Amino acid sequence: MTVFDEDLFLKGLEQRKSTLGAEYVDGNLAAADDFTRPFQQAMTAWCWGFGWGDDVIDAKTRSMMNLSMIGALGKMQEWELHCKGALNNGVTKEEIRAIIHVIGIYCGVPQALECFRAARKVLEAEGAL
Repeated sequence: MTVFDEDLFLKGLEQRKSTLGAEYVDGNLAAADDFTRPFQQAMTAWCWGFGWGDDVIDAKTRSMMNLSMIGALGKMQEWELHCKGALNNGVTKEEIRAIIHVIGIYCGVPQALECFRAARKVLEAEGAL
Protein backbone atom coordinates (compact mmCIF):
# COMPACT_ATOMS: atom_id res chain seq x y z
CA MET A 1 0.00 0.00 0.00
CA THR A 2 1.43 3.38 -1.02
CA VAL A 3 0.39 6.54 0.75
CA PHE A 4 1.15 9.67 -1.24
CA ASP A 5 0.34 13.19 -0.10
CA GLU A 6 0.40 15.35 -3.25
CA ASP A 7 0.22 18.64 -1.32
CA LEU A 8 3.15 17.74 0.92
CA PHE A 9 5.10 16.53 -2.13
CA LEU A 10 4.49 19.82 -3.99
CA LYS A 11 5.45 21.86 -0.93
CA GLY A 12 8.59 19.76 -0.56
CA LEU A 13 9.41 20.00 -4.24
CA GLU A 14 9.34 23.80 -4.06
CA GLN A 15 11.66 23.85 -1.02
CA ARG A 16 13.97 21.19 -2.45
CA LYS A 17 14.37 23.15 -5.70
CA SER A 18 14.90 26.39 -3.78
CA THR A 19 17.73 24.87 -1.78
CA LEU A 20 19.38 22.40 -4.16
CA GLY A 21 18.53 24.06 -7.47
CA ALA A 22 15.81 23.18 -9.95
CA GLU A 23 18.24 21.65 -12.45
CA TYR A 24 19.60 19.18 -9.89
CA VAL A 25 16.17 18.24 -8.53
CA ASP A 26 14.54 17.91 -11.94
CA GLY A 27 17.42 15.72 -13.12
CA ASN A 28 17.22 13.60 -10.00
CA LEU A 29 13.48 13.05 -10.41
CA ALA A 30 13.80 12.41 -14.15
CA ALA A 31 16.40 9.70 -13.46
CA ALA A 32 14.06 7.92 -11.03
CA ASP A 33 12.51 4.70 -12.27
CA ASP A 34 9.85 2.34 -10.94
CA PHE A 35 12.38 1.07 -8.39
CA THR A 36 13.52 4.46 -6.99
CA ARG A 37 10.58 6.79 -7.75
CA PRO A 38 8.55 5.91 -4.61
CA PHE A 39 11.56 6.79 -2.43
CA GLN A 40 12.15 10.05 -4.33
CA GLN A 41 8.51 11.02 -3.87
CA ALA A 42 8.42 10.05 -0.19
CA MET A 43 11.73 11.79 0.54
CA THR A 44 10.56 14.95 -1.22
CA ALA A 45 7.28 14.95 0.72
CA TRP A 46 8.70 13.91 4.10
CA CYS A 47 12.15 15.53 4.24
CA TRP A 48 11.44 18.64 2.22
CA GLY A 49 7.68 19.08 2.66
CA PHE A 50 7.33 18.05 6.29
CA GLY A 51 10.87 18.58 7.60
CA TRP A 52 11.70 21.80 5.80
CA GLY A 53 8.11 22.88 5.12
CA ASP A 54 7.30 24.77 8.27
CA ASP A 55 8.61 28.25 9.00
CA VAL A 56 9.57 27.66 12.63
CA ILE A 57 13.25 27.37 11.63
CA ASP A 58 14.40 29.39 8.64
CA ALA A 59 16.11 27.72 5.67
CA LYS A 60 19.54 29.19 6.49
CA THR A 61 19.49 27.72 10.00
CA ARG A 62 18.24 24.36 8.68
CA SER A 63 21.11 24.32 6.19
CA MET A 64 23.60 25.01 8.98
CA MET A 65 22.07 22.19 11.03
CA ASN A 66 22.22 19.85 8.04
CA LEU A 67 25.89 20.56 7.41
CA SER A 68 26.65 19.77 11.04
CA MET A 69 24.64 16.55 11.12
CA ILE A 70 25.68 15.26 7.71
CA GLY A 71 29.28 16.14 8.53
CA ALA A 72 29.00 14.17 11.77
CA LEU A 73 27.69 11.20 9.79
CA GLY A 74 30.55 11.48 7.32
CA LYS A 75 28.24 11.34 4.30
CA MET A 76 30.44 13.52 2.13
CA GLN A 77 28.54 13.35 -1.16
CA GLU A 78 25.44 14.59 0.65
CA TRP A 79 27.55 17.11 2.58
CA GLU A 80 28.84 18.58 -0.66
CA LEU A 81 25.32 18.81 -2.08
CA HIS A 82 24.03 20.49 1.07
CA CYS A 83 27.02 22.83 1.17
CA LYS A 84 25.90 24.22 -2.18
CA GLY A 85 22.34 24.35 -0.86
CA ALA A 86 23.55 26.19 2.23
CA LEU A 87 25.10 28.87 0.02
CA ASN A 88 21.75 29.13 -1.81
CA ASN A 89 20.08 29.62 1.58
CA GLY A 90 22.42 32.45 2.60
CA VAL A 91 25.06 30.62 4.63
CA THR A 92 28.36 32.46 4.21
CA LYS A 93 31.82 31.05 3.58
CA GLU A 94 32.80 32.18 7.08
CA GLU A 95 29.81 30.39 8.61
CA ILE A 96 30.70 27.21 6.71
CA ARG A 97 34.22 27.44 8.11
CA ALA A 98 32.84 27.85 11.65
CA ILE A 99 30.55 24.84 11.16
CA ILE A 100 33.53 22.76 10.06
CA HIS A 101 35.45 23.87 13.17
CA VAL A 102 32.62 22.52 15.33
CA ILE A 103 32.58 19.28 13.33
CA GLY A 104 36.31 18.99 14.02
CA ILE A 105 35.81 19.49 17.75
CA TYR A 106 32.97 16.99 18.12
CA CYS A 107 33.68 14.52 15.31
CA GLY A 108 37.44 14.70 14.93
CA VAL A 109 40.04 16.41 12.82
CA PRO A 110 39.94 13.85 9.97
CA GLN A 111 36.23 14.53 9.47
CA ALA A 112 36.80 18.29 9.52
CA LEU A 113 39.47 17.85 6.85
CA GLU A 114 36.98 15.93 4.69
CA CYS A 115 34.48 18.76 5.13
CA PHE A 116 37.10 21.37 4.21
CA ARG A 117 37.93 19.41 1.04
CA ALA A 118 34.28 19.22 0.05
CA ALA A 119 33.66 22.87 0.96
CA ARG A 120 36.65 24.02 -1.09
CA LYS A 121 35.31 22.12 -4.12
CA VAL A 122 31.88 23.76 -3.76
CA LEU A 123 33.18 27.23 -2.95
CA GLU A 124 35.56 27.18 -5.91
CA ALA A 125 32.78 26.01 -8.25
CA GLU A 126 30.56 28.81 -6.96
CA GLY A 127 33.32 31.43 -7.32
CA ALA A 128 33.43 32.06 -3.58
CA LEU A 129 37.14 31.23 -3.18
